[in-house]
Amino acid sequence: MIKRWRLEPKDGDMEKYLKGELVEPKKPIIFYIDPATPKKWVPYLIQGVNDWASSFEKAGFKNAIMGKMAPTKAEDSTWSLDDARHSAIVYKPSDIPNASGPSVADPRSGEIIESHINWYHNVMQLIHDWYFVQTAAVDPKARKMQYDDELMGQLIRFVSSHEVGHTLGLRHNFGSSSTVPVEKLRDKAWVEANGHTPSIMDYARFNYIAQPEDNISEKGLFPRIGKYDDWAIEWGYKLFPQYKDAEAEKGYVSKWIMERLKDKQLWFGTEVNPDDPRSQSEQIGDDAMKGSAYGIKNLQRILPNLMEWTKEPNENYDNLENMYNQLTSQYGRYMGHVSKYVGGIMETPKSVDEAGPVYEVVAKAKQKEAVDFLNKNLFATPTWLINQDIYNRVGDLNGLKVIGDIQDRTLSRLLSAYTLSKMANAAADDGNAYQISELLGDLKKGIWSELASRKPIDAYRRNLQKSFVNTLVNLLSPPKVQTTSAGTGVSISVSVANDKSDVTSVARGFLSSLRNEINVAAAASADSMTKYHLQDVSKRIDNALNPKD
Repeated sequence: MIKRWRLEPKDGDMEKYLKGELVEPKKPIIFYIDPATPKKWVPYLIQGVNDWASSFEKAGFKNAIMGKMAPTKAEDSTWSLDDARHSAIVYKPSDIPNASGPSVADPRSGEIIESHINWYHNVMQLIHDWYFVQTAAVDPKARKMQYDDELMGQLIRFVSSHEVGHTLGLRHNFGSSSTVPVEKLRDKAWVEANGHTPSIMDYARFNYIAQPEDNISEKGLFPRIGKYDDWAIEWGYKLFPQYKDAEAEKGYVSKWIMERLKDKQLWFGTEVNPDDPRSQSEQIGDDAMKGSAYGIKNLQRILPNLMEWTKEPNENYDNLENMYNQLTSQYGRYMGHVSKYVGGIMETPKSVDEAGPVYEVVAKAKQKEAVDFLNKNLFATPTWLINQDIYNRVGDLNGLKVIGDIQDRTLSRLLSAYTLSKMANAAADDGNAYQISELLGDLKKGIWSELASRKPIDAYRRNLQKSFVNTLVNLLSPPKVQTTSAGTGVSISVSVANDKSDVTSVARGFLSSLRNEINVAAAASADSMTKYHLQDVSKRIDNALNPKD
């Protein structure tokens, strides 16, 4: 059931409303700002609330929502922040880097009764780090650890609008940004006019695709309330009193929705779909390979300047460590965005009145493009991430661990039983689908190229190759569950493997073939570390294929 505030025209205004005139609601939505809030941030929090007013005009209401400073005791001695009759943005003097927009609703009707948005002080650290790592390549204002009040205020405004959106009944729309072509995000005129995502409810953060030569201003870097948000409020709050029963209204609304969704930028992509590469947190643009390539270029511009841009007088290197970790995390997100294409299944909810499938497997060519991207940008050692000057100042960082951790996470996703099972199912129904054996072959070209070239294998590649083999070996040794035999109390391990799955068959056959190639390469290698590595990996495969009882 939809969650929404009760917005109704004032008495005597329904006729105006039906004619399409904007009317004021009997009871507007008001968010009061906690008196404890630092005064310089109050105008930005209020603006984040007021930004939604134009969206409600799409539903026929003016002055429907507003932010206000809480009254002082002198103005109203009875007013209390804890009074359930008042909605508020509550300031939390806490180091928690977050904000949240909960609401209380009547479960019988879905009517939202009140909301107390939580604004934790340290959300400012979170949005600083996001803005720095995603825009410092193009915005000089982002290149420092303490932002000026106007920039931080605008960042606070965007967080305020997002959380208010939740309290109006809106969910995260992780698919919204995928409706925008990547190249539009580099088009100064277009992106400054439209924003980089149609919904502020997306986790789109900032326009990390914009390049320095594009000369895009903050207007084209920041998220804003967009056309999807306008549509969601219109759909949720527009009244249809002319329809006397629910079925008549439902028929009209269904046709209305289908007509409006011809505009693809009004599409909603859920935050809980693990399979659809269009619905992803922190991703923008309609193609993760193109978008991530631009994102990496910007990270490569930021990294050489990181020591200078994080420097503060009389401080240690905590800033440097934090922002290097933020940068590598951003890079890891790009790899995750691309990985989701492999074994991907797109979900486009439709009614029976609409044509076309609801579920579609990602095209084979697109999956292969994703693997090629990973081979070139991750599995070929990203040496640009290695910065010894940074490591010399932050003792617990080193390139092997930083790069290895990202490679491990990516391999675990690509070669998980879940991903491979989806591929096996798709191949069973479509002979032209991307096969597991093709995936392994494509990965082998990138991860094991030294077998053919006979080149020495360095430490980074040795780590990657071991991770690749270990991940495949784990498919042959599925997890076991502990059960207790009735009456004896004896604990027994029982395998939960699906013996009918093609996943283990392909993994076993691939490992056997790979072992043969490894043995040949080991025998021919003149480099001792390469030889020892290949002999070790061969033994690991042999133990997995021929386990001892």
